[in-house]
Amino acid sequence: MGASSLSWQAVSDIFALIKEATADTQAGLPCAGVVIVGDGQNVAQELFHDVDESKDIYWLASCTKLVTSIACLQLVEKGLLSLDDADQIKRLCPELKNIKIATEDGRLVDKMTRITLRSLLTHTSGFGYSFLSPALEKYTSDRRRAPFDEFSGSETEMHQPLVNQPGMTFQYSISHDWAGILVQRTTSLGLNEYMQRTIFKPLGITRLTMFPDEKLQSHLAGLWQRDEAGQLSPRPFPLSRALDADRRKGMYNSGGAGLYGSLREFSKILVALLNNGTSPTTNEQILLPSTVKDLFTNQLPEQPDLARQPLPTCKSDLVYPAPGLYPLCPPTKPQGWGLGALLSPSVTGRSDSTAHWAGLSNVFWWCDWERGVAGLVGSQVLPFADPKAVELWVKVETKVYEGIKKK
Repeated sequence: MGASSLSWQAVSDIFALIKEATADTQAGLPCAGVVIVGDGQNVAQELFHDVDESKDIYWLASCTKLVTSIACLQLVEKGLLSLDDADQIKRLCPELKNIKIATEDGRLVDKMTRITLRSLLTHTSGFGYSFLSPALEKYTSDRRRAPFDEFSGSETEMHQPLVNQPGMTFQYSISHDWAGILVQRTTSLGLNEYMQRTIFKPLGITRLTMFPDEKLQSHLAGLWQRDEAGQLSPRPFPLSRALDADRRKGMYNSGGAGLYGSLREFSKILVALLNNGTSPTTNEQILLPSTVKDLFTNQLPEQPDLARQPLPTCKSDLVYPAPGLYPLCPPTKPQGWGLGALLSPSVTGRSDSTAHWAGLSNVFWWCDWERGVAGLVGSQVLPFADPKAVELWVKVETKVYEGIKKK
């Protein structure tokens, strides 16, 4: 049963939390946006929002991965892609046929298993992220080459060795970038254009894109860096090439981190998922109900602790070290991964099957299909896992579940 409203006390408390989090302009959060939505049945229910409308365009970073998963699953529904056909991957991405595995001791070894779309969408393809992988760090340093830069806007930076055997273990990675490449090579469309046509337009979304024009850029919130003393200073976006009309010509469409946009616009995707793949405002369907169910079904039941592995960092300006990808999951509860997000309970009150993920710039989303509520809590600050941003997310989500009024 979904949520129809939030109590006045919850709304008041959330406003107070946002005000408190942003009060200190030197050491607090530089900005904060919150949007809460309910399933709404025949109407979209925006239960809460507080975003500075004049500066509401955020770099959504890895929130992009959910949209890339939806794009892939649309093509699976049409029979153009298969979740488990390794031959299809070899045909569409021949670069991956003879890809090697980089080990932490500097060796390159052969892969013994094959990559599939399912393994890409579940981060079991064997890929890693250069800023999270000691093996990739050693690979580049041993060869005296620059570290991989997944935010350069160049597809060649995705031509990395694996760090695990495909299909064997969860490793957060560039897998969704390769999934986006599959979409492009299947449809002969740029990934951004495909998303605009088949996801954003049907949902009435006009302010999500990989390439913000001048009008959208005038609403950019900006990005800040927190130093070791906890102080903030402005910094460029890692994916800044997308903001330069000349430099973005021929730029790679990143399925892992490419989107800029409004939290309120992104929430329309979450509302559609709460409503079994159909927008309650436009009545357009982006996924079949059975596919939405698959999106929220654990694909890795044999790895119940997949997000409890320590989060190393090879680039301290991008990521704080952490004890896991989601430390708030009760230790006795299993975690999982669907076809586009982590599935995890929490101390906040969400259901055990809740899907959630985040962007590097400290934008967090969750979608509780069972209880009919979803939300985004975001800022624009690096490194990822900023303590003040995480604190706001957890407190807001907790207040939402305390304040839900049922239909």
